[in-house]
Amino acid sequence: MMERTFVMLKPDAVQRGLMGEILGRIEAKGHRPLAIKFMRIPKELAECHYAEHKGKPFFNGLIEYMTSGPVLVMVWEGENAIASMRAMMGATNPQNAAMGTIRGDLAQQTGRNLIHGSDGPESAKREIELFFNDYEILSWKRTSDPWFLE
Repeated sequence: MMERTFVMLKPDAVQRGLMGEILGRIEAKGHRPLAIKFMRIPKELAECHYAEHKGKPFFNGLIEYMTSGPVLVMVWEGENAIASMRAMMGATNPQNAAMGTIRGDLAQQTGRNLIHGSDGPESAKREIELFFNDYEILSWKRTSDPWFLE
């Protein structure tokens, strides 16, 4: 099933120079980028994005961290893109993430785990709408799509 998902490379991925490595892994999997934006998240947007964590002990630190530097926000499309992306990301705690996953290979701690990805269709829709307008999302096909999408 073709679906869209929201992915964000967090400030630690940007600061550590890992954007190319991570994007390469996602693209090599066969997913197609529909929108990419390099930005610094305003506090209000970060609070809205992570609203489900409001009131938890780590919330303020999370917001401070997510607004501390630039991030790369993206919309990707692919076959079962949400589950596929979550599998590529690995467990939230890098110590529990399998080798071969982004977090298992590259992340160092739970609070600096490089990447965020939508956990389901509803959150993907909500997160995409938070960060992108319809005109910023470009649907397109690549000539290699038949190799991935039969």
